[in-house]
Amino acid sequence: MAGIKLSSNAIKAIISGDLNAKPLVQVMEMRQIGRQERFRLLISDSIMTEQAMLATQLNERVKSGSIRNGSVIQLLEYICSSVQNRKIIVILNMETIMPECEIIGKPIMQVPDTSVGPKLLPGNYNKLISQNFRPVVQPSYQPPPSYKNQGAIMKNDAPARIIPISALNPYQGRWSIKARVTAKGDIRRYNNAKGDGKVFSFDLLDSDAGEIRVTCFNNVVDRFYHTLEVGRVYVISKGSIKPAQKNFNHLKNEWEVFLEATSSVDLCPDQDASIPHQQFAFRPISEIETAENNSILDVIGIVTGVNPSVPILRKNGMETQRRNINLKDQSGPSVELTLWGDFCNREGQKLHELIESGSNPVLAVKAGKVNDFSGKSVGTISSTQLFINLDCPETNNLIHWFEQGGKDTVAYSISREAMPGGSRNEIRKALSQIKDEGLGRSDKPDWITVKATVTFVKTDTLYYTACPVMIGDRQCNKKVTRSGNSTWQCDRCNQEFEECDYRYLLQVQVSDHSGLTWVTAFQETGEDLLGCSAKELNLLKEEDDPRFSEIIKTCLFKEFVLRLKVKEETYGEEQRVKITVVKAKRVNYAAESRYLLDLISKCRYIK
Repeated sequence: MAGIKLSSNAIKAIISGDLNAKPLVQVMEMRQIGRQERFRLLISDSIMTEQAMLATQLNERVKSGSIRNGSVIQLLEYICSSVQNRKIIVILNMETIMPECEIIGKPIMQVPDTSVGPKLLPGNYNKLISQNFRPVVQPSYQPPPSYKNQGAIMKNDAPARIIPISALNPYQGRWSIKARVTAKGDIRRYNNAKGDGKVFSFDLLDSDAGEIRVTCFNNVVDRFYHTLEVGRVYVISKGSIKPAQKNFNHLKNEWEVFLEATSSVDLCPDQDASIPHQQFAFRPISEIETAENNSILDVIGIVTGVNPSVPILRKNGMETQRRNINLKDQSGPSVELTLWGDFCNREGQKLHELIESGSNPVLAVKAGKVNDFSGKSVGTISSTQLFINLDCPETNNLIHWFEQGGKDTVAYSISREAMPGGSRNEIRKALSQIKDEGLGRSDKPDWITVKATVTFVKTDTLYYTACPVMIGDRQCNKKVTRSGNSTWQCDRCNQEFEECDYRYLLQVQVSDHSGLTWVTAFQETGEDLLGCSAKELNLLKEEDDPRFSEIIKTCLFKEFVLRLKVKEETYGEEQRVKITVVKAKRVNYAAESRYLLDLISKCRYIK
């Protein structure tokens, strides 16, 4: 705000008859007129000054202190009247831009002509304000010749000059920008104290590399959502310019445009070739390791692996898709990119087919979000854009590097198995470190990864009887008890049913080179350890099938990579550290060898 500029020569334009602009002026002096509820101002446009009066409906602004000497204000509605041969600007509506500011410029103080009429002193003003001010008929305002034939006609018959996006600010009354739509979000619906509504946003890029986000609400959504197309160039005029909401807006612009009912969006027939289709600021993968959590960045890399798409249940009960992709570049490490929702079956499936065909495509990610939950990874958000084999120098450099030996270089992963709460260099821990480091005793749980061998499984508490009733998209899973000889009862659902479900509640002893400990494994991880469902295992046990013992024995003395949640809990009056298995995978020795090579490579980079 220190570099704020007033609307030079605005006072001269107002006196000449231009009452449609929304100029920025500064209050040089403010006085109350006698005992009446009227206020006289001396305003400046940094070049000259002029007398003004506030309409009575604006008196509260003075009483609240939002208007005072030095304030920078924007005139929204006003008239110019002639009182005692002197022009007076009557301010009908205005907005305070800065409540207080040092004097801007060196305005010329206008001295009243004392030869005609009384002096404009407070006593005389008392008499003047009792008169009915009648706006004088101003001569019609003729726009300069340079305004002709340059676009849509604005309110004062003069088109708004097309300006760069970088020049936009809230203090402009009229403006137009010419830019290409680089991204367009979906319509989102919301509900708040004002009722239901809908909103969507789109991003613009102009020929000067300026970017800005534009947001539309409710009826404005209906006007423009189906009109706008990504990649097309438009001239956009009129709208409110407000501070960008950085929680939702990653563009490097402190302002954001909000379109209104009077806004216009016109397609440019020439589709200006000087405006690029997209703008990137690629970061090397090595820099992602030190990037802040939740930061937004662009990254480009060679795709070295694509995992299958899997369904994920969100916290709100809705199901979505997730697919993980591995990227590497010349900077050394590799990173995991997580695709969510439609990205999985669109770009994700195309990448999967390219990998299956033996190709290693280059993927450019625009506006990916950094996540530090599992080491450092990058995930897609609603405004993310993915480009496969983008035609740019970075793609060509990556392909050349990959073909000249980059394919065979070992890249340590900055995403693999690194857990919150620990250094990224401590990818795994030994079992003895759980006790030695006091893991799990803080307010939040600790997450660690260990490679351990299953040495014992308690067979008297393998599973429990669970409620099979579906509540929405989820199964109840509450423990049920016998109700008579043939039915089961759930106290939570208050229902009875003939058959119950069975869910794992395994107590397993695991050990590594440093010691041993007991862990608990629930349904999914129990199936990973034993290789069958709890219901199938119960059936074998009830039938005294010898396969029951074989399944238990098959699990023993096998090595697993276990992801553990360590948290202290209270049992009665005793506090214990509970260790829960949240993921279990049989050791893949080829993958384990690559992991060890990654560690060696990582040590070399650290050195």
